[in-house]
Amino acid sequence: MELRPTCENCNKQLPNDSNEAMICTYDCTFCKDCVEQVLMNVCPNCGGGFEKRPTRPKEGLPKHPMRETPVFKPVDLEKFRVMLNRYRDIDPRNR
Repeated sequence: MELRPTCENCNKQLPNDSNEAMICTYDCTFCKDCVEQVLMNVCPNCGGGFEKRPTRPKEGLPKHPMRETPVFKPVDLEKFRVMLNRYRDIDPRNR
């Protein structure tokens, strides 16, 4: 799993031990606020849902560190609206 350092939408810092980091099945990473308030639990990249990102044990970070370069690509809400309307009322396990 790739540990990304920031929210892809708002660029908020999400360190390894963050309680706010959320990921989809493809490791897309967003903060809890964006997932709940903007994305409505719909990944704008794949349409999947989000889960809390696990914390990597500190002993594992030297061998498998967090990604250094952020993935920052704010969601185009106009384009995202189509996907959001399609998936927001469907449980992620049934999409």
